Amino acid sequence: MLQGIRIVEIEGIGPGPFAAMTLADLGAEVIVIHRPEVPEAKGHGGPSLLDRGKKSVTLDLKDPAQQAQALALIARADGLIEGFRPGVMERLGLGPEACHAANPALVYGRMTGWGQEGPRAQQAGHDLNYIGVSGALWYAALPGQPPVTPPTLVGDIGGGALYLAMGMLAGLLKARATGRGSVVDAAIVDGSAHMMNLLMSMAAQGGLSTERGKSMLDGPHWSRSYLCADGGWMAVQALEAKFYALFLDRMGLSEDADFIRQHDSSLWPRLAERLEALFARHPRSHWEALFDGLDACAAPVLSPRESAADPHMSAREIWAEGPGGLQAAPAPRFDGQRATPADPPERGQHQEEILALLAQDAAQ
Repeated sequence: MLQGIRIVEIEGIGPGPFAAMTLADLGAEVIVIHRPEVPEAKGHGGPSLLDRGKKSVTLDLKDPAQQAQALALIARADGLIEGFRPGVMERLGLGPEACHAANPALVYGRMTGWGQEGPRAQQAGHDLNYIGVSGALWYAALPGQPPVTPPTLVGDIGGGALYLAMGMLAGLLKARATGRGSVVDAAIVDGSAHMMNLLMSMAAQGGLSTERGKSMLDGPHWSRSYLCADGGWMAVQALEAKFYALFLDRMGLSEDADFIRQHDSSLWPRLAERLEALFARHPRSHWEALFDGLDACAAPVLSPRESAADPHMSAREIWAEGPGGLQAAPAPRFDGQRATPADPPERGQHQEEILALLAQDAAQ
């Protein structure tokens, strides 16, 4: 889908590389500028899954000559992705002003947690900090329990990388139409707060409370996970009345006077305790079989390895073994086709190819 688009990525961690990987999965040519040395956060320095489908060149951006090579490469690109704190790229001579002087149509993508300006802009932070401040962590807990989310998915990936990728695509469309580039300020606090608008629409209609355990997200017995006899878990979210009725039927509770009162929040804690006792009687496999093929909105909680073996996930070929271990296929799909990304490169694997390209340009 993005064939013919070239993105230059400045090596970073987390959401920036993920956004660039997403664009590579969609067919863009992504050239990542790796540092000559392996950053501490990269550990062993071997190929990274987030570099799959990319090309790699190593440049020391503190060296003026190699800085000039980076700028020459950026001048040939449609987009740039960087994830430093505000001001770092400017100090390296590769800020938006310098890059747009070399390439007016460039879409300059900036990935941060707090954004390019604001009181916290220069402050360190991580996923949980950003979504804590943005409001996105508030409902991620049962009553009386500490908020917790799947690590990095809500902030780094959902509110960060995917908003950056969307911003890059919007900028590319504008550049194609006008010849003018743009700067994408993708902040995790912005994106994760924006995702809360679905919940805010529920709040405006009276379906969401800021009091713990009183809304449809963090209180009902029909919207939580239950421990099974073998240590496995079942996730239940039977929101609609017709699905809730099917759930009660399979649980043998259709005639129970309390369970019939689905939206009586005063009953939720006690009914959750009763369901806990019921699910604890049998292993997860029992409950999987009981709800298989039924619109009761009850499903097993699977590890990535278990997910790869699940019949539905397997039929869609979502998980596969790659050079770095288990990995998920590119998404979304187009016209029923399934993209197969190239392996991640070794650091500097495409050094000669890319530097030769720059030398050829300089000679012309």
